[in-house]
Amino acid sequence: MTQPDDDLPPGTPEGWTEPEAPFDEDAAWRLIIEHYGERPDLGDGIVDPDPDPPVAPPASTERDPFDRTYLDALEAQPVDEPQQQPRAHEEHFVPPEPPPLPHGTPARRLAWCGLFGAPLMMLAAVVFGLSYPMWVSIGLVAAFVGGFVFLVATMPRDGDDHWGDGAVV
Repeated sequence: MTQPDDDLPPGTPEGWTEPEAPFDEDAAWRLIIEHYGERPDLGDGIVDPDPDPPVAPPASTERDPFDRTYLDALEAQPVDEPQQQPRAHEEHFVPPEPPPLPHGTPARRLAWCGLFGAPLMMLAAVVFGLSYPMWVSIGLVAAFVGGFVFLVATMPRDGDDHWGDGAVV
């Protein structure tokens, strides 16, 4: 590293820079807190504006709907409520009666019980620490698989079911 020339002023790229005074953050915060809420000094030539300048009336003759005096005057006026008259010609929508729930055959109900009941009983055994005999465990697995196979095998295959297959174009 080369030493700077003594004839160059400090702060130049070739010369040494003067060390800056360290920034006193605590003093800056104390200064802010001491002057909190005071109006800043705007200097000479700038006059402090009047805190409550006079308000000139609006130039137009129309009333501003957002003017508070206009709104106060509206609130002070008595309001005549219109009489509620029953309208006989109005019709209200009344939904039709929903169709009855399908009951299904006893075989389908038994298949649904096997499909949902067997896993629930196995889950209860795990949660409560129960131990089923081997033949009950095999029966629950068979009920689950048999219910699933029966429900899939008896699904309607034609497109004329009452649920529809989507939008009709």
